Amino acid sequence: MSHVLLIEGLRANVGSKEILRGIDLEVNSGEVHVVMGPNGSGKSTLSHVIAGRPGYEVTGGKVTLDGLDLLTLPAWKRARAGLFLAMQYPIEVPGVSLVDALSAAFVSNGRPPALVPDLLAAEADRVGLDRRFLLRPLNVDLSGGERKRNETVQLGVIGPLFAVLDEIDSGLDVDALRAVARRIEGATAESGLGVLAITHYNRLLNELHADRIHVLIEGRIVASGGPELAEELETTGYAAYGVDEPVVVGAAVGAARLAGAAGAASGAGNGGRPGASAARTDLDPFADPFA
Repeated sequence: MSHVLLIEGLRANVGSKEILRGIDLEVNSGEVHVVMGPNGSGKSTLSHVIAGRPGYEVTGGKVTLDGLDLLTLPAWKRARAGLFLAMQYPIEVPGVSLVDALSAAFVSNGRPPALVPDLLAAEADRVGLDRRFLLRPLNVDLSGGERKRNETVQLGVIGPLFAVLDEIDSGLDVDALRAVARRIEGATAESGLGVLAITHYNRLLNELHADRIHVLIEGRIVASGGPELAEELETTGYAAYGVDEPVVVGAAVGAARLAGAAGAASGAGNGGRPGASAARTDLDPFADPFA
């Protein structure tokens, strides 16, 4: 069965500042759409609004999943409907194990939680995450790369209809990037996962093959095209769109910005608000430093 994540005329403010100025995107089952743009263009804001982060005022447009109006739902109901957010800055959740979090997600969706341990082990092996990390509280004492693999494990176990990936590649070395991207690409073929990936890095697209590339500038999609558009951006930057900023193709910026690292849209996927159980308050998992 084919599914559709449809964004039409989406406009959103933070306080009195308009960030999104009319976004139109359609992602179908099995497709990979990639949003690229300079700092401050609204990329992370787009993911936040889709997932249901408080603090944003939607002033126009709609976001639907198979016709269901997501903007009227809290984050956990959006997750239950089939939406997964891989956060740019996931946080630690002391006292809550990964098994417990995903078991709660299974119960919420009427699936047997007894399946979770075996699925977790299989997914960990698939992305090269040491199984001993599965026994720890969510993201506690994991490095940035380990958290991103952990994030991908959760995606594989939950099996959403659509995944919004907010810089899933930041903080990853070459091996981890390959493992994460290949698992996500595998899900598009195996289960028809639809992907909306937000990234600064053309390197992600060496492993996660995009159907469409979208250029986001000042809250608007100003260009769309095939994979060749990403190659063009790597060469020319955003000068053609009136922005004097090169495309970031290295890992340094992503590593520096990954202050907290991985965990879970699964926050949304565990039947609660993303990060709601976390004891740490110094990091906002939805933080958008350029909004």
